[in-house]
Amino acid sequence: MKIFNYILLSFILIIPTAFGDQIPPVSGNLPFKNGEVLKYNLHYGFISGGMAIITLKQEALDNKDVFHATVLAKTTGIVDKIFKVKDIYESYFDLKTSLPYKAVRNVSEGNYKLREEVIYNRSDNTINSDRKGIVKVPQNCFDMISALFYLRRINFSNYKIGDMVYIDTYFDGLFPLYVIYKGKETISTKMGEMRCLKFVPIVEPGRIFKENDDMLFWLSDDENKLPISVKFDMIVGSFRCDLVEYQNTKYEFKSIIKKK
Repeated sequence: MKIFNYILLSFILIIPTAFGDQIPPVSGNLPFKNGEVLKYNLHYGFISGGMAIITLKQEALDNKDVFHATVLAKTTGIVDKIFKVKDIYESYFDLKTSLPYKAVRNVSEGNYKLREEVIYNRSDNTINSDRKGIVKVPQNCFDMISALFYLRRINFSNYKIGDMVYIDTYFDGLFPLYVIYKGKETISTKMGEMRCLKFVPIVEPGRIFKENDDMLFWLSDDENKLPISVKFDMIVGSFRCDLVEYQNTKYEFKSIIKKK
């Protein structure tokens, strides 16, 4: 995966905990609703080089009511002139559990093109990929996007600083991820000072990162738990992806302490 695309997908690579085949309990009150739209800017130093848009709609899939989440990630400005990226990721997931039924990715990065559709079979814990066929997966396996929305449903008031979280996902193969909860923090954004929950995902050092804790991730410390920002300290430099606009959130956005 290209470094630029890796950054744009950062929000859907940060996911919640599972202990064995169990996933943590979540509130029955969803922190999101039909019609939510989140927009992000990507920065390399002082250069703005890309954007991402996450949309959520309630639809029907095979006679089941589902949430349909879409992530559009693309280059902008001078970066788009040098190397054009336009990737679309989709997830159709259960209204109550957030477990996915179907995931689609449509990747366009320069001359590289890829499309994959994955169907999740809960009865026998397999996925059926039109690229890789049938693959055995752990129980309660997520795709990357549904995992993000599940994360937002967890009550982190029960977590202590330093607690390790883990989940199994499928993304071109099994993709186990580990995240450390680091407590609450107020951060500065273009929209103002915000109260957030802070996380440190454990990444693999060497190819992209210098250390295994060179990524930071923040969620809003309110009922919405919006993904606010992610920061990378990478071998090639420092990147940051920030929320710049939100629409149709379920609850009033109360994390902003001081607006700019």
